[in-house]
Amino acid sequence: MSGPGGSAGVEVRRVAVAGGTGVAGRLVVAELASRGVEVVSMSRSSGVDLVRGEGLDESLRGVDAVVDASGTRTTSGRVSVRFAEAATARLLAAAHRARVPHALVLSIVGADTVDFGYYLGERRQEELTAAGPVPWTLLRTTQFHQFAGQLLARLPGPLVPVPAMRSAPVAAHEVASRLVDLALGAPQGVVRPLRGPEVLEVADMARRVLGVRGERRAVVRVRLPGRAGAGFAAGALVPDEPCDTATTTFAEHLYALAAEGAGTSGGGRR
Repeated sequence: MSGPGGSAGVEVRRVAVAGGTGVAGRLVVAELASRGVEVVSMSRSSGVDLVRGEGLDESLRGVDAVVDASGTRTTSGRVSVRFAEAATARLLAAAHRARVPHALVLSIVGADTVDFGYYLGERRQEELTAAGPVPWTLLRTTQFHQFAGQLLARLPGPLVPVPAMRSAPVAAHEVASRLVDLALGAPQGVVRPLRGPEVLEVADMARRVLGVRGERRAVVRVRLPGRAGAGFAAGALVPDEPCDTATTTFAEHLYALAAEGAGTSGGGRR
């Protein structure tokens, strides 16, 4: 028997979402609720600390699947790896104790190949999940549409250096829908990555965001050094086939920003 929205043979009635107040997490929470699934949103505001392991056992009791949409906003590889090793290990251990039958992880396209900062933490999360005690599914996606706004927020001056980077930005709500589809089914291991419908330069995306906001700031496209920088510029963050392609364009995202008064609409990938 299948649960609400579940696939045949899998009954999913209660799902926990780690990082449930983040950009992706809150959309996953809303999508699950819209499909009639009981949701446990796990965040510090709800008394759950992934790094310390606080509140995990209580949150995962009676759960049929856990979606890990957590993350850290740092760009430091060392910090992101440390976060992954603490948070992922504790989450998986608690899921195993609670006999949760499915752990679903959100990661980034390129995390397994690009040796750069935050991606190293995502890679470590992937490794721990694959080697862990809970059956798992891994979904890699491209940067969210909010990525350019995130860069602009971190560099508030009149001159904005943006890495030379090709991306196929994806709408966060389409990522959330795909995550829920996967959470309501059986563990699948690594699934096809999800990308947006167009390949864009991140510097051009940043200029378009500034245009919507009416801000006069100069965006300078900067080639990062080393193999990682070369990979960014050449499209290492755009997945090869086979992959799934979402439909919402960046122009549609900009239209939504304008309708909201040119806000940042979140700002983080997670």
